[in-house]
Amino acid sequence: MSTEEKQLSDKVVHIGRVTKVVKGGRIFKFTALVVVGDHNGNVGIGHGKAREVPDAIRKAMDNAKKNMVAIPVAKGSIPHEIIGKFGASEIIMKPAAPGTGIIAGGAVRSLFELAGIHNILAKSVRSRNPYNSLYAAMNGFKNLRTIDQVASARGLEISDIIKNNK
Repeated sequence: MSTEEKQLSDKVVHIGRVTKVVKGGRIFKFTALVVVGDHNGNVGIGHGKAREVPDAIRKAMDNAKKNMVAIPVAKGSIPHEIIGKFGASEIIMKPAAPGTGIIAGGAVRSLFELAGIHNILAKSVRSRNPYNSLYAAMNGFKNLRTIDQVASARGLEISDIIKNNK
């Protein structure tokens, strides 16, 4: 195990039970949705399925570690307002002032905590399905841009962008 893996925290967001009815009776399987993060801007989501809950959680954790992405964190919040969309879910995320805390509900709260975001306002509109909500938040994270990235894309200096926005 590398030093990076030791610093990762994980949180089980949702456990689901699936039943298959066969001639001999019922077969139960479990699905697990897990969020993994290092509290420093890296976070991933994974899900796994197995006949036993611990096996499903282990598979989901492995999947989440493979799907980790880096998130730009500015002063304990996100750089700008964004709407993440996935399936029927939409998550509106807004940066918040220091001391606000994480104002979010459901599965998305654990994603923000493990990403290292301390101040954010988030609202889930439309579907509140935990899977789609998490993937919608990740979609929003992937579309976030820092002021450095915006300046380089426009071919300007950071001071020019700040001066034009005032």
